[in-house]
Amino acid sequence: MTPSRDISRLIEIMAALRTPVTGCPWDLEQNFATIAPYTIEEAYEVVDAITRGDLDDLREELGDLLLQVVFHAQMASEQNAFDFGGVVEAITRKMIRRHPHVFADKDGNLASSHVKEVWDRIKAEEKAERAARRPPEDLPAHKSLLSGVKAGQPALTRAMELQRKASTVGFDWNDPRAVLQKIREEADEIEAALDRNDKQEIAEETGDLMFALVNLARHVDADPEAALRATNAKFERRFAFIERALEAQGRTLGQASLAEMDALWNAAKGDETPVSEGRKEARR
Repeated sequence: MTPSRDISRLIEIMAALRTPVTGCPWDLEQNFATIAPYTIEEAYEVVDAITRGDLDDLREELGDLLLQVVFHAQMASEQNAFDFGGVVEAITRKMIRRHPHVFADKDGNLASSHVKEVWDRIKAEEKAERAARRPPEDLPAHKSLLSGVKAGQPALTRAMELQRKASTVGFDWNDPRAVLQKIREEADEIEAALDRNDKQEIAEETGDLMFALVNLARHVDADPEAALRATNAKFERRFAFIERALEAQGRTLGQASLAEMDALWNAAKGDETPVSEGRKEARR
């Protein structure tokens, strides 16, 4: 089968992979739940390509993400729920509805300052319509302020959105230093849980600490996801320094003691220009 720029060819390929007997055994074993983690992973790889500014890689990663959409649509089609065409129809309808200032039948434009207001209002209307279509037994007994925060988001992002939503009614800290104090309290609670050797409590308190750290990031206008990605990159960079230094000595990581690796880690830190100093240099 030859490559194609036509989306229908990709849909055909996915259908062939899911055809019993002649299809791919791995693809045939999958379901929505088993594929979901791959969908999230591909979305993150798209973000990574964007962060690196690698447009060739971005093209590849967007293709991988598109495949996830086609995969889910194929499984839904097999259950007579919807197909890829239904996915396209739903999103085109939504985009037209959410942009009346662009696709309206009547003349007239909407000021950019009002676009988000209209977008939020239309999203709320759509959500109400979906709720009205659901069976009564599926509806939550209590309508919470936090109901609009999507459950499928990465945990750090969802924590940020939950906190933002709660802050709209005044349930919030008014000073980043107060959040910092909360972080210290959570760290103390983890230490107490460690003393009790209660694994479940330790995990719960660790979650509380992470939630408090997201709160601090929000209060200082930092994106926790981006901040953690930057720290991951820094960790990789410094660890690579350790590997290169040991390799230059003709040694491996397994042959080095923790104290030696710590010393090399500190040397890696010393070789890096602190961000604050870099900014000072840039201003000179």
